[in-house]
Amino acid sequence: MQNLAESTTVKVSKDTVRKLAALQQSLHAKSMDETIAILVKERRKRVLDHVFGSDPIKSRRFLESDRLEDRN
Repeated sequence: MQNLAESTTVKVSKDTVRKLAALQQSLHAKSMDETIAILVKERRKRVLDHVFGSDPIKSRRFLESDRLEDRN
């Protein structure tokens, strides 16, 4: 978490503040800053999972015949 001396003001609507406050409670976050940090982290994870994750549709079960080593 950043030091408050390094903080800034962001202008958002009152509706957005209400939504963030509700989300803050549901996430048990200690501040709006922590709530926003959680949202950013979750978004980053989703993007990385999408880019670098496996494709469950194209993936298939690993079979013993898939091994490259000789099992004799």
